[in-house]
Amino acid sequence: MGLRRFTRLTNGFSKKVENHVHALAIYFMHYNFVRIHQTLRCTPAMEAGVADKLWSLDDMAALVEASEESASAVTQKGWAKRRAAK
Repeated sequence: MGLRRFTRLTNGFSKKVENHVHALAIYFMHYNFVRIHQTLRCTPAMEAGVADKLWSLDDMAALVEASEESASAVTQKGWAKRRAAK
């Protein structure tokens, strides 16, 4: 019940598979790194030793922005190589 993207009768239903995958990634990131669980008293990532601090939504947003910047840098390098080859 934590993610209503699987239910077709809601406004959050994903019509495109790509949007569904992105929504799931955000949900799993929040579930494992941001949300403190009642029985663990910490996040699953902290319990597993993957993370050493409690993440915030700002940390998640910064991670997405950094990955978008690195992806655009790779794309720009690819365009530069293609132009140089012509």
